[in-house]
Amino acid sequence: MNPEFFQTLLRTKSLKIERITSRGHATPKGKWLKGRKNEWVVLLAGAAKLRFRGGRVISMKPGSSVWIRAGRAHRVEWTEPGVKTVWFAIHT
Repeated sequence: MNPEFFQTLLRTKSLKIERITSRGHATPKGKWLKGRKNEWVVLLAGAAKLRFRGGRVISMKPGSSVWIRAGRAHRVEWTEPGVKTVWFAIHT
């Protein structure tokens, strides 16, 4: 499996915009992501599931978006195998 690809499109002191390409990737079991900044994510292509600590799961398809506040524990539960899943993330 190829690694996920992260491309920073813009970075300033208070803003980071990136494009992420996944293909069957997920956050390793037992690991939780906690960003230091708020993050707005929109799915441009493919499909994915995000899980938030506490059990809430969000299924995403192209056009779906989610706001993740700074410090909120979450993980990528699943991205569609064999298909490019493309995310657009804005960190503020």
